[in-house]
Amino acid sequence: MIRRFVIGALAVALPAGAATPLPPFPATRAVLDGYVRSGRVPGAVAAIGVGDQPTVFLAAGRIAEETAAAPAGPDSLWRIYSMTKPVTAVAAMILIEEGKLRLDQPVADFIPAFATMRVQDNPQTLESHPAKAQITIRHLLTHTAGLGYSIVTKGPLGEAYTKQGLVPFALDERTEPRLRTTRPASLEAFANRAAKLPLVAEPGTRWSYSIGLDVMARVVEVAGGMPFDRFVQTRIFAPLGMTSTFFTVPRSEIGRFATTYGYFGDISVPLDRADHSVFLIRPSFPYGGSGLVSSARDYDRFAHMLQDEGTLDGVRILKPETARLMMSNLLPPGVAFAAPDGTGNPLPAGGGYGAGGLVVTTDRPNGARKGTYGWAGIGGTFFSVDPVRHRRVVVMVNYLPPGKWPLQRDVAAALNPELKAFP
Repeated sequence: MIRRFVIGALAVALPAGAATPLPPFPATRAVLDGYVRSGRVPGAVAAIGVGDQPTVFLAAGRIAEETAAAPAGPDSLWRIYSMTKPVTAVAAMILIEEGKLRLDQPVADFIPAFATMRVQDNPQTLESHPAKAQITIRHLLTHTAGLGYSIVTKGPLGEAYTKQGLVPFALDERTEPRLRTTRPASLEAFANRAAKLPLVAEPGTRWSYSIGLDVMARVVEVAGGMPFDRFVQTRIFAPLGMTSTFFTVPRSEIGRFATTYGYFGDISVPLDRADHSVFLIRPSFPYGGSGLVSSARDYDRFAHMLQDEGTLDGVRILKPETARLMMSNLLPPGVAFAAPDGTGNPLPAGGGYGAGGLVVTTDRPNGARKGTYGWAGIGGTFFSVDPVRHRRVVVMVNYLPPGKWPLQRDVAAALNPELKAFP
């Protein structure tokens, strides 16, 4: 039996007979309340966990600006965009653990079109030369394959990505019909088309934000023997009880689906309303880099599994050694992580990069501790997991660009001192 307590904007789920729940993190709650009160966001939700104690959910505001919109809460639905990447990384790590993939195995073993890649001579041209090395699974997982990304790649190659429909991303109902006229209709076609364009750098030599996790989704299909969306549903979501995570939001769930807002200067406008959302329509294919909608409760379960090194509530998704490998620095020798340009994500540069997310390699004063793993979404969502000290945080909002407000910095400044009370 689960007892539920709601105190103001605080919702706590407490198993009957369990220990006293965590405190209400008043400073962090004040940050969320302040963002809503100032009109920067209509609503926000944070999930905070320490060890295996019941998760604390802090919620403020509503899921849209309309006064009739539902209050934001643990089960509200948010576009998590690039927080899909760690999910795809877990799918890859499952297959690595099972021996169906190897970290340094050539991608061409699964997608033959990647056997003979070429590299741009310079960013101002599509002229290219043969790549010196094969792209590997490690490279896809760590954005070191040399692949581009329509949201960051500039010049002739960026234009070619758009022209070829290599835009594995859904924004709103206005732009989606145009994108679908050129976007491939399957992961297989997407990956094969991506292999025809030159790379921005030699494989394994530079961190460059990319479609690597989208290509990785195709590798998961081939190595896993089933469609990518079915693989993550049967091997990750269902076992973890993640019942509110979707590539396509059912129309029955519109009432808890947030609206995305876009900022133009200091004016915000609805970009993707819940009742007309592009996420109500089946995507061209399941985007392994940006395609998911989820709730704070669901993504907290995913983060909790990582915090506990692959197991949650007695269900094992990964072995501890596999989870530790995923959240370790997997960058090739001599390559450093650099915060992605052009996305607006307030992510710190430096440190390392694991499978689908950054890795903190040294303690940061008043900040993340060594061993922390996490990532963010272009809609303002972010999460981090500290498997050493057994704590985690997930924050859900939906506004673009995410760099408009320093929410990640403000939450960290409030939450880190509050977490110091725990060993």
